[in-house]
Amino acid sequence: MIRKSLLQLIFSGSYLLRWNDKLRPVELLEIDKQAHKMLIACILWHENSRDLPMQQRVALAQHIIEGGLFDYFYRLIITDIKPPIFYKIKDNPLHYAQLTKHVLGRLEPVMAPLGPFWERMCHWHTAPEEDSLTRRILAAAHLFASQWEFRLIEPLNRPFDDEIDDIGKSFPDRLNTFTDLQGLALIQTPGTALFRLANLCGQLRFQIRWTQAPRIPATSVLGHMFIVACFAYFFSLAVNACQARANNNFFCGLFHDLPEVLTRDIISPVKQSISSLPQIIKEYEDKELERRVFAPLRAEGLTSLAERIEYYLGSAVGSEFQESVCENGRIRSVDGFSGLNAQNRDELDPKDGQLVKICDNLAAFLEAHSSIRNGVSSPHLLEARVRLLTGLRESPLTSLHLDTLLADFD
Repeated sequence: MIRKSLLQLIFSGSYLLRWNDKLRPVELLEIDKQAHKMLIACILWHENSRDLPMQQRVALAQHIIEGGLFDYFYRLIITDIKPPIFYKIKDNPLHYAQLTKHVLGRLEPVMAPLGPFWERMCHWHTAPEEDSLTRRILAAAHLFASQWEFRLIEPLNRPFDDEIDDIGKSFPDRLNTFTDLQGLALIQTPGTALFRLANLCGQLRFQIRWTQAPRIPATSVLGHMFIVACFAYFFSLAVNACQARANNNFFCGLFHDLPEVLTRDIISPVKQSISSLPQIIKEYEDKELERRVFAPLRAEGLTSLAERIEYYLGSAVGSEFQESVCENGRIRSVDGFSGLNAQNRDELDPKDGQLVKICDNLAAFLEAHSSIRNGVSSPHLLEARVRLLTGLRESPLTSLHLDTLLADFD
């Protein structure tokens, strides 16, 4: 069963500042960086596994998702260590082993109840296979996302910060060691469809959620997407989802608000104020996604990637929150959570709908709850907390044990 402590650990990246010894045009948060990194990792996974058998593709996706989570949780503990110092520690096996023992000891009370996931995490950090495809994809995605942030702060710091030149040179030097990864060169090449997609994803960190209600922390759309993805993955493990379904739920959560880079984050009360407004927004989103994302990908021969992202967004079944499977190359909707459980097999490529929607609402609840607990509240936040809490408790997905989980937040 998922516990409050795990949700709060995932959410804690919303507080962690990046580049906090540099002048920044906007606050750069760890949760946003992790979201951008995993979006890039998803693209690289797809491009580097197209020719693999289905089971190998599923296994590689699992390793990338979990490796990304293992590194994220590790990063939450060592956040105060600057990267150059961390890399020096990592170069010394004894010192790195001591640091890792400390990190795992801090994480154990929260992570150990996850059983096999915790065991895989310990193995990841204590017996690393540095040259595996999984680690290379994650390392390249990490470098790209960090470089993207660096380019935001570089012009402001260059006049007086003597570290800027060295930092700037380090990114291309290290990224050049991953030139064998399919898709990475296109992501780095201005003007390509993958370059524009990577930029669109990164820009979602500029869109702050709940703009009518000041909050601490003020989560972005990008960070929210990562939180939903994490929740969806752990709930998938909790309900014994097949691995393809768990992977799809993570990536669905990670992409589910991508259209908001085109429409901005529109809060639910506004969406519901006019009966036809949700349909108008959906039609605009679909049109702009096709024009700015999917058509350029297809034009450059990346049709299968476009189709994959469309699957996560539920384009063929009307919503990202509709259960679906892909059988013999044909996508079809499935009738609810129980219907999907009856088709819980890797070869059907299943993807949840209601479960991901619950994770979306649970992330929103945590955003409102955390701000209120931090002393920043408003009538809008208080109303949202009650509305979200009520809706979650009325969920028909009893196997998620939401009542027990939410009781800890009272």
